[in-house]
Amino acid sequence: MSYRLAIFDFDGTLADSFPFLLSVFNRIADEHGFRRLDLSQVERLRHYDTRAMMRHVGMPAWKLPLAAASFKSLMRENAGQVRLFPQVDTVLRELALCDIKLTIVSSNAEDNVRRVLGPELAPLISQYECGMSIFGKTARIRKVVKRAAVAPAAALYIGDQATDAEAARKAGVAFAAVHWGFAPIEVLRKVDPEHEFDLPASLAAIATLQAKRFP
Repeated sequence: MSYRLAIFDFDGTLADSFPFLLSVFNRIADEHGFRRLDLSQVERLRHYDTRAMMRHVGMPAWKLPLAAASFKSLMRENAGQVRLFPQVDTVLRELALCDIKLTIVSSNAEDNVRRVLGPELAPLISQYECGMSIFGKTARIRKVVKRAAVAPAAALYIGDQATDAEAARKAGVAFAAVHWGFAPIEVLRKVDPEHEFDLPASLAAIATLQAKRFP
């Protein structure tokens, strides 16, 4: 079975938002009372999953929504500092022409996502499920699959973190890992992705991929 529904994570997958996150992280840490990052250790910290990173900075789970809200607000205030990865615009157009249904499931705010996509690309996305906790994507993935009226086996979630893989598996859809996101690909390989994409331009291959795991 080929994939008919592409479900994209946004930050680190379609949008190059990691530099912006680093630029505001310590401001958010000060605001909400958890430890600052030593930016000289960023490459090492990229190997931490989300829960390990929260432990590293001393962020309890109840503060995560507050910190996420601050990040979304700062991104809203600094529109233009976050851009799509190169070739993402071309790939989205190509996939749409191949009758692949395009959706986004992201913990970022929908208005931020639409702003970065811009007026030409935003209408290509048939469903936006945004603003949930980074740990709350499973229900949203199920929701877009149901609304798209495709079998779960025909859906592929594309992301850059282990939490994305976890959500996809719980929702019964395959997971594809990107090489250019927040987590290094060697970390993502530990969660056994069904597919990998080494460059944003290679996302165009979604139109011809065959499902590997979910019959």
